[in-house]
Amino acid sequence: MRRLVDRFLSRRLPRRAFLEGLGALGLSAAGIQAVLQASQAAERGPPGSARNVTGTGGDLMVAQMKAAGVRFLFTNPGSFEVGFFDAFLDQAGMQLILGLHEGIVISLADGYHKVSREPAFVNLHVIAGTAQASGQLYNSSRDGSALVVTAGLLDNEVYSDDVLLGPRPGFDQKDVNRQFTKISWECREAASIPAMLRRAFKVSTTEPGGPVYLAIPNHVLEKRAVAADVYERRHFMIPAEVPPAPELIDEAARMLLEAKDPLLFLGDDVWKAGAQLEALELAELLALPVAQERISAFHSFPRRHRLCLRRWPERYKDVVLSVGARDLGDRAVPRDALRPQAGKMIRIGLNTDHIGRDHPFDLAIVANVKRALRALTDTVKASATKERLEGIRGGRPDPGARPPEVAAETLGLTPMHPDELGWVLEEELDRDAIIVSENLSGSSQFFSTGFREDEKMWLANTGVGLGWGVGAAAGAKLAAPDRQVVSSIGDGSVMYSASGFWTQARYEIPVLTVVWNNLNYQTVRHSYHGYGGRMKEANRYHGMYLGDPDIDFVKLAGSQGVEGARVERPGELRQALRRAIAATREGRPYLVDVAVRRVGGGADSTWHQRFSLAEARKRKA
Repeated sequence: MRRLVDRFLSRRLPRRAFLEGLGALGLSAAGIQAVLQASQAAERGPPGSARNVTGTGGDLMVAQMKAAGVRFLFTNPGSFEVGFFDAFLDQAGMQLILGLHEGIVISLADGYHKVSREPAFVNLHVIAGTAQASGQLYNSSRDGSALVVTAGLLDNEVYSDDVLLGPRPGFDQKDVNRQFTKISWECREAASIPAMLRRAFKVSTTEPGGPVYLAIPNHVLEKRAVAADVYERRHFMIPAEVPPAPELIDEAARMLLEAKDPLLFLGDDVWKAGAQLEALELAELLALPVAQERISAFHSFPRRHRLCLRRWPERYKDVVLSVGARDLGDRAVPRDALRPQAGKMIRIGLNTDHIGRDHPFDLAIVANVKRALRALTDTVKASATKERLEGIRGGRPDPGARPPEVAAETLGLTPMHPDELGWVLEEELDRDAIIVSENLSGSSQFFSTGFREDEKMWLANTGVGLGWGVGAAAGAKLAAPDRQVVSSIGDGSVMYSASGFWTQARYEIPVLTVVWNNLNYQTVRHSYHGYGGRMKEANRYHGMYLGDPDIDFVKLAGSQGVEGARVERPGELRQALRRAIAATREGRPYLVDVAVRRVGGGADSTWHQRFSLAEARKRKA
């Protein structure tokens, strides 16, 4: 029995085999249950103490994952991670989610993290898988997503440095994605795996969050009879409850109360900190017009609220309170200052990299966003009478924010105008649906997004590297299985991540995918047209038209087990969406491919440079 218990506690024996072994020893059902309970108690150890685990390097890795609270393993596996996957077999409470490309794996994890706010765990295949994940790691790093990314490693510094599927001579595997992670390590000792994995969780989740990377050589994962301590997550994951300095809150309150024309500017860290309600309360208390970042991963303020501005106001403000946002700026040197002329800038957040990066500030409060906003609201209330606050609100001009209405001339057209598709989606989807958007030129302005129970959740990424949407929607659904999840995605974007439909079908992840199919890289075409050069003059845009041949997205999804329907005319749309929604409610993923018209400069152009290799051949080979 001692050997059975030892193998069970060291993760070398699955629970079922352990119970069968106890039964073979002649124990009664009650006796088996007693031994199981005692073994599980020994596995947990005394409260607050370490649990010593003996096994392979892979066993140690899995034990620390479980202690960190990992629920899903997002992976595309390979031969040289066998020590890890062998240890992962039959692990109760943890589920492997397979993606057919490393980019899908990262976007699955990213979507899961953004909705659950839990760190997401990834395992990649050595150097090639690491490199192929880089595009989506870029997106995750832009958003500060807490991803713990691990990978196998074929060590090129043991004997030969020219190793198949190893780093190139003279380079380390961790060099590949340094700029897309907070830090990258390689673990060379099996006994160090739990400590380095704890460090990975700590660094990825400590504000500002972000992906981290840990590569572990195959011989380290496979090493046997290694002992190390494993700790529960409360011993190494740091809460971000940093309070604001009271004197700085007092100064910020004074500046807001004295302001004539202030603005509240919200960034994605408001959502991450769960501070949306505090932002709403402060805005309503002082009638502050609210702007959000031009490209954002979340909508932290109700988009249909009377104080919500759709864009940065044209006239400058005397005080801007920027909360949890990036520094003002864009991809080019601005022609005009992107801060208030002769005004004041207050910055609140934990990410000091975003504060004062390009533009100076007048007051900076480094603190947890939720706690700072709560303190600021309370201080404003304590510093002014009800009459003064009512006078401030009454003296503020109406910001003019109104929910957009669909124009009559955009309805009933074939191909469908994107405004009609956006309008119908807003009406047909659940009020609290999660809309996962990889659709830069779609008509998303109609969505009633926000954070309250009757508002849709907006989920996107600020890196805008294509290939994120299909996987991210599946990850979001894994995190919120009881909410409707809709992938709103452009036709060009689908082709970067189409293998994600297989993952949705394999694990019965009922995502509704709506493809805005205009046969075009429309966002890029807008840029080409705006340049005003020869392409605009000729109305011929290189590499933009995605027809000839047209991609059949229904068949593409169907080949991977996802049902779908094609919508050609506006009159077909609502019924198709209702059938799709019914399918997802039954537990099946579904795709609706909607033909929409191109809009903007060059919309009528279907030109593409003709070429036929078949015709260019000298012989039919």
